[in-house]
Amino acid sequence: MAFSSTLRGERFVFPNLGDLFAKANEEKSGDQLAGIAATSERQRVAAKMALAEVTLREIVEQPLIEPAVDDVSRRILEQLDQTAFAEISSLTLGEFRDRLLAGDYAGDALTTLQRGITPEIAAGLVKLMSNKDLILAASTIRNITRCRNTVGEPGVLAIRVQPNHPADDVAGILLSAIDGLTFGCGDAVIGVNPAGDSVEGVSAILHGLDRLITTLEIPTQHCCLAHITTQLAALKRGAPIDLLFQSVAGTQAANSSFGVSLSLLEEGRQQVLEHHHSRDMAWVGDDLMYFETGQGSALSADAHHGLDQLTLEARAYGVARQFQPFLVNSVVGFIGPEYLADERQIIRAGLEDHFMGKLLGLPMGCDVCYTNHADADQNSADNLLVLLTAAGCNYFMGVPCSDDVMLNYQSTSYHDAASMRRLFGLRPAPEFAAWMERRGAKDLLKLAEPVFRMTKHE
Repeated sequence: MAFSSTLRGERFVFPNLGDLFAKANEEKSGDQLAGIAATSERQRVAAKMALAEVTLREIVEQPLIEPAVDDVSRRILEQLDQTAFAEISSLTLGEFRDRLLAGDYAGDALTTLQRGITPEIAAGLVKLMSNKDLILAASTIRNITRCRNTVGEPGVLAIRVQPNHPADDVAGILLSAIDGLTFGCGDAVIGVNPAGDSVEGVSAILHGLDRLITTLEIPTQHCCLAHITTQLAALKRGAPIDLLFQSVAGTQAANSSFGVSLSLLEEGRQQVLEHHHSRDMAWVGDDLMYFETGQGSALSADAHHGLDQLTLEARAYGVARQFQPFLVNSVVGFIGPEYLADERQIIRAGLEDHFMGKLLGLPMGCDVCYTNHADADQNSADNLLVLLTAAGCNYFMGVPCSDDVMLNYQSTSYHDAASMRRLFGLRPAPEFAAWMERRGAKDLLKLAEPVFRMTKHE
C-alpha cells in the first residue's frame, strides 16, 4: 500500500509503510548508511505529513517484518491486548500524539493502555514529536520495578555503579564500587561489564559483588553483564545472580547474531526466578532481567530488513517487555558515529529511546555516552543528561570520572548523579536512601574492610 502527500505543489509518494517510516525519521547517519533515509528536508516533512494521517489499525495490519519469518513480529502481534487496542485503533498517529501531549492518557489510563500499543505505533509517534514533546510526554509516565529495592517512583533518580576493570580484578572492582556508594550511587544496580567471558571470571565477579552487598547489607542488586549463557553456567556452579543480563535487538536475525532467542531468554528468567526463591534474601519483587539496547544494532548485524534504526529500537523494547525486566538501558552513543554521527543525533536518539520505552511500559534508563571518534564531548553528555532527568529517566550510569577504562568510552560519573539529584530535588531509591541515612557515607570504607580481606585471602 502506497502513501503520499503534497508539499507546496510537489507530490511525494512512499511505496510502503516501511519506506514511509524511514523517510519520516529524523536525520541519522545509520539510516543514511542503510540507504533508506530521506534525501531532503522537504521529503522528510512530506513523509511526516503522510505518517500523521495513518491510523493505528493500519500500522498493526501491515507488519513491517512478516511474522512468518520473524519471531519478534509474531510475539508482538500475539501479545497485543486487543481490548486496549480497540480503544485507540481508529485514531491516526497525529491524533494519538495530540491526545498524549494533552494528557488524555495519563496515570492508570496509560497503564491499562500500554499493552495495546505496539512498538511500531510508538516509533511512528516519535517521528511526529519534537525533543520538547518527547521530554514532556515521558515526564508523566512512571514505570516502577522491584527486585531487592524499588526503582522508578516519583522523586527518585537511581544510578548504576559501573565499576569495570580492564583485568577483571575483583579487589579493583570492589574498590571502585565503594567509591560509587560514597556518592549515593548503586541503587539501580552494581553492574560490571567483564573484560572476559569465562565462567570462572564471571563467577568470581558475582561472588565478590554478593559479598559486598551482603557484608554492607546494601538494599540493591548486582549483575555481571556477560553473555546470558555464561551467567547461567556460573549459576549452575553456585554463583549468585540477582539480575540476569542480555543485550537484545528488534529482529530475530539480530538477536541470533547476539547468540540469543526468545526461548533462551524465557528459560534464563525462569532459572533465575527459581534461584531467587531458593535464596534466603529479602526480595521486594520478581523483576529480575536487565536488558541493554541501542539504535543501529540490527543494521550492524545486517539484520535490519530495510527498516530504520528508530523503529528497530522500538521493536527491541517489544522484546524486553515480554520478560518483566527490572532495568532497560539504551546505550545511546556507544555504537559509534556510523549510526549516530554527532551530538545532535545522539541527543535526539536518547530522548526517542527513553520515551518509546516508557510508553511501552518499560523501566527506562540511559547510558548517556559517546565514543572518542564521535563528534561529541562531555558538554554534549551533560546536555542529554539534564534533558533526560527532566524527562523522568529511571536511572543513569555512574562511571569513575566518566571514563570507562575497560570499555574505552565516555559516560556519566558519580559526580554527575549527585548534580542531577541536587538540581532536580531527587533522591535514591527509598530503601537505598534509608540505608544511606542509617550508615552514613563516611562509614562505608570502614564497613567494607571485611569484604576486601576475604577477597585478598582468596
